[in-house]
Amino acid sequence: MKNIVVLGTGGTIAGTAASAADNIGYRAAQVGVAELLAGVPGMSEVLEGHALVCEQVAQIDSKDMSFAIWSALALSVQQHLAQDDVAGVVITHGTDTLEETAFFLHAVLPAALQLHKPVVLTCAMRPASSLNPDGPQNLLDAVALARTDGACGVMAVCAGVVHSALAVQKVHVYRPDAFSSGDAGPLGYVEEGRLRQVKNWPLALTHQTSGALEKLEHINPWPRVEIVMNYAGGSAAVVDALLQPLPSAPPLRGLVVAGTGNGTLHVELIEALQRAEQAGVRVLRASRCGEGRVLPVAGSLFADSKGLSPVKARVALMLALM
Repeated sequence: MKNIVVLGTGGTIAGTAASAADNIGYRAAQVGVAELLAGVPGMSEVLEGHALVCEQVAQIDSKDMSFAIWSALALSVQQHLAQDDVAGVVITHGTDTLEETAFFLHAVLPAALQLHKPVVLTCAMRPASSLNPDGPQNLLDAVALARTDGACGVMAVCAGVVHSALAVQKVHVYRPDAFSSGDAGPLGYVEEGRLRQVKNWPLALTHQTSGALEKLEHINPWPRVEIVMNYAGGSAAVVDALLQPLPSAPPLRGLVVAGTGNGTLHVELIEALQRAEQAGVRVLRASRCGEGRVLPVAGSLFADSKGLSPVKARVALMLALM
């Protein structure tokens, strides 16, 4: 029997409202992770002899996620995974930026650790004070997944569905089943404390090196990468404004453009992005579509995001620029 480590970062799962009937007017990140775990019925049965260890890494609404918290969280995950008595790590997180945090951890955690142990992010769409909160069941499912023999890689579980860090996206603003893996499909389902696996465990990237996270912790500021979108009547104005120096921000280093369809771009936006590249700014072409991936086109002016959504492509580009 080993430990399951639960790292708290806040979010709706730890939120409270004045009324149990209020599922949108709550304040996120009000309940500590230890209190959350203590309030989950049936946890001892799901643990099957494993022990829970918890740590509060942050206490925020995930819309306010910062690079500093990402670094602290990744370092904590790495340290726990390296312990022989730890079977896996669970992270409680807000839904708004869960997909970005999941991809960040997938991209920076050493492959040697990801290949042998799971990192499971979970969340809630209703606050802890809700008449019918979804957080307790999601926590049970996350712990069940983290203690599953052979589980490995960075994943997210919500409403009983297991998603890989590469595929997971928030696709609904309200319903408890708010996440999707798009046309990639989920990895599996947690049913009554047991995993029904339908796809292989997610593959870790192989380029991570020992000590990379420690170096990341000391990079300040992180490379500034912004996201722009293509739309009918789009113009060069947004890109040209982003290229202007700001006294309170580092210079622009990268742009991810959420294009229409297969990453297609308005003619005026293309011209602006070319000016950005001439100024030394890296440009990546993604799509604003919720499913599918940008397919490379011969003679394309800009590199594509290799299947990543705009927000994940931004994380990848920041890391590449480091």
